[in-house]
Amino acid sequence: MSADLAIDIRPRPGTFDPRRARQVIVVLAAVAVVLALVFMVYDLRGSLSYALELRTRRLAALAIVGVCLGASAVMFHTITHNRILTPSMIGFDALYVLIQISAAYAFGTFAFLRFDVRVRFAIELALMLGFAIVLQRWLLGRHRNDLYLLVLVGIVLGAMFTGLTAFVSRMIDPNEYITLQDQLFASFSTANEDLLVVAALTTGGTLVLTAGLHRRLDVVALGHANATSLGVDYGRVVDATMLAVAVLVSVATALVGPITFLGILVSNLAYRLTGTFRHRYTVATASLIAVVALVGGQFVLERVFHSTTRLSVIIGFVGGIYFIVLLLRGVDR
Repeated sequence: MSADLAIDIRPRPGTFDPRRARQVIVVLAAVAVVLALVFMVYDLRGSLSYALELRTRRLAALAIVGVCLGASAVMFHTITHNRILTPSMIGFDALYVLIQISAAYAFGTFAFLRFDVRVRFAIELALMLGFAIVLQRWLLGRHRNDLYLLVLVGIVLGAMFTGLTAFVSRMIDPNEYITLQDQLFASFSTANEDLLVVAALTTGGTLVLTAGLHRRLDVVALGHANATSLGVDYGRVVDATMLAVAVLVSVATALVGPITFLGILVSNLAYRLTGTFRHRYTVATASLIAVVALVGGQFVLERVFHSTTRLSVIIGFVGGIYFIVLLLRGVDR
């Protein structure tokens, strides 16, 4: 299974049509723009200036989170050499929540929430980067080809972080925990507006820096031996990509909370739609698919079904089923 899925992530010469990939990106961008306009102007009531300001902040959060999760999933697939793992499955999201709730317990919930959110994000991001470095050196550096081990360790880490979060939450005053709870579950209605500018700048800077790695990531997807023989510094590229993934996941989680399985859905759809694993196409395509899914899904839930169900619940359900399908396909091969 691990070998089959490792082959899946490699470029396939002779089957790629660049024009088709560019057309897919253009169509997705157009759909994203249309959905954004509909999201902004549909059923406006009351004070137009207030409503537009509120919707602009929410739309910005949806777009930033979609770009972060789509891009991070594609790059993470490349450095792990399989297409069923995402940062969420290795425990990144759960660790971020654990860091937040541990800090709330240590300093007091209300003191923690009053602390400058930008400084708090910087500290949490530094801790996430440290975890990414440890994970890369210890696990992905030694056992990247053992898919069973990667999945098992990811499940164990996620369960451990979730268990520790539950343990710490029981030691927090129940009234304070209710106040803190909105930050521990994914909700696009409660995106922190103070973080939007920081998140946008961080995401944009990270994507600009990683754009220079796209060609080398295409070579890294061929495997360690092939990449090294072609003159690519394999270790440095993987380390830089792992840090970029940690930054993008941290931004998404800081804005709306953990969202599991969205990366798996959008990245694999991107591979199928573009017909390639070249990062200059797949990163943009996966990001646009994620934006379309989040903006469109949030609009349908709120305006069509008038539902209070969180979009992250539906994403988790659909993504979980798709994850099982990918596993079964790997076993069948």
